[in-house]
Amino acid sequence: MRPAEDYILRQEEPFRSILLQLQMIIEQHLPEAQLLYKWKVPFYYSDNKPICYLNVSKGCVDVGFWAGEHFHRHLEHLNSENRKYVKSLRYYQVEDIVTHILSDLLVDAYEFRNVPFKAR
Repeated sequence: MRPAEDYILRQEEPFRSILLQLQMIIEQHLPEAQLLYKWKVPFYYSDNKPICYLNVSKGCVDVGFWAGEHFHRHLEHLNSENRKYVKSLRYYQVEDIVTHILSDLLVDAYEFRNVPFKAR
């Protein structure tokens, strides 16, 4: 088993179910994205550029977006918590996932994937 999938499957509930649901949505909307294991968390990459990561932390699942500072939609749902560039959606239960918000932000993350991180 690959490390990213192992990370997801070894999580306790409800985090495992949240991660599996997020994985399904991300792979449905970005079928070319590759699930890798970087910095000890699952990371989705496209064209060798980071799109988002999945992290269980502080009692929730964080979907962090590398290009978050460029987003203009759904800002009221994004958390930056002392992070300058990365913004994230936080989920405490599967029912918190709103597919259209996540899919809109995935489109934005994909659009900004080629912007160099330091140039932001």
